[in-house]
Amino acid sequence: MSDATKTSLVIAGRLLLALMFVLAGFSKLGNLEGTAGYIASGGLPMASVLAVIVGLLELFGGLAIAVGFQARWAALALGLFTLAATLLFHRFWAVPAEQAFVQQLMFMKNLSVAGGLFLVAAFGAGPASIDNARKPVQLRTA
Repeated sequence: MSDATKTSLVIAGRLLLALMFVLAGFSKLGNLEGTAGYIASGGLPMASVLAVIVGLLELFGGLAIAVGFQARWAALALGLFTLAATLLFHRFWAVPAEQAFVQQLMFMKNLSVAGGLFLVAAFGAGPASIDNARKPVQLRTA
């Protein structure tokens, strides 16, 4: 596979991973009352504060991954958040049978997204990123 193809795939992967979080962050911040209500329904304390924190994490973490700025840290934070949210809000084993299929689907989707985020955390944002552009140039010696 050519380097140009790899770069294009890395960019597409970052954008696709980021899209879900950017849109969710905007949505949460645009409806803080509804977001806080949903968070409270999961039994979490300080739902209004958590709604703001989660909305900002998703929005700015998603944007950071999209442009490749501090992408490892953003991906790690979003990956850990995604795992926590999955365990708290997609408990397919504890819902009525008619809800179990959709909750299990959401659970598995979130595990896959977390896996992709952990890959970004481990390997970085790739060549077409702010992180890569900020790397110091290494001189080659003969």
